Amino acid sequence: MNVFPFQAALSASPLPAPLLRAHDVSIDYASGAGTVRATHEVSFDVYEGDRFVLLGPSGCGKSTLLKAIGGFVQPNSGGLLLRGRRILKPGPDRIVVFQEFDQLPPWKTVRQNVMFPLLANGVKRKEAETRALHWLDKVGLARFADAYPHTLSGGMKARVAIARALAMQPDILLMDEPFAALDALTRRRMQEELQALWEEVGFTMLFVTHSIEEALVVGNRILLLSPHPGRVRAEINSHQFSLASSGSEDFQAAAQRIHRLLFGDEPPSAPAGLPQAPAAVAVHA
Repeated sequence: MNVFPFQAALSASPLPAPLLRAHDVSIDYASGAGTVRATHEVSFDVYEGDRFVLLGPSGCGKSTLLKAIGGFVQPNSGGLLLRGRRILKPGPDRIVVFQEFDQLPPWKTVRQNVMFPLLANGVKRKEAETRALHWLDKVGLARFADAYPHTLSGGMKARVAIARALAMQPDILLMDEPFAALDALTRRRMQEELQALWEEVGFTMLFVTHSIEEALVVGNRILLLSPHPGRVRAEINSHQFSLASSGSEDFQAAAQRIHRLLFGDEPPSAPAGLPQAPAAVAVHA
């Protein structure tokens, strides 16, 4: 296995080793006009129990980064480590929840949809069913276990997708704008439910969004990516915010400051009133 130089620094740090580490990740892709750079030398750490958000405008490479962490694409330079091991391919330790919930096979019931990846990864049927029903109960869908996807609302399909992912017990849950296709009221409800589920279970999550307000509500740490190609603009803490505080002056001031960091002339530094994560220092491209 290749050893990256930044691994040596882990043992000297008083902080716990990160669960996920991205180091100078640059990703290119081919287009009709030639090679296009999606992300440029992006670095960040995700720790156990983090609700880590990649925030940036469309085209900044945040979904590309998530796909690389999922093992679906390889960086052109830099590296990604999960528990100290380089990510080379997809695996059950990283489960992705996408925004398109039509990925649920329509011929399978809710219970069967949640059980399917478990069975495909060698889990015995009895255990798979037990885990499926456990997580369906956690997301409030136990009584819909035998329903089919076409009978469910968008929010219910989102909950099935989350239950299916968490039933796999991944090291990190990857969520690629999972609520973007929902109406505003359902989206708000799903944000509340995701927060409540995290508080109860304590899983690690990497969440992609282009909504500043959603990032402040969902995340405890936010990485700001510049417009294309994606470069790190800043990294901030947001654990003090929630849906309950979304109308407050502090919340609105934080949202406006993040907007200026992403799109305006403000230098790339941590917003006032938003203490930085202990392992992260705001940096500019």
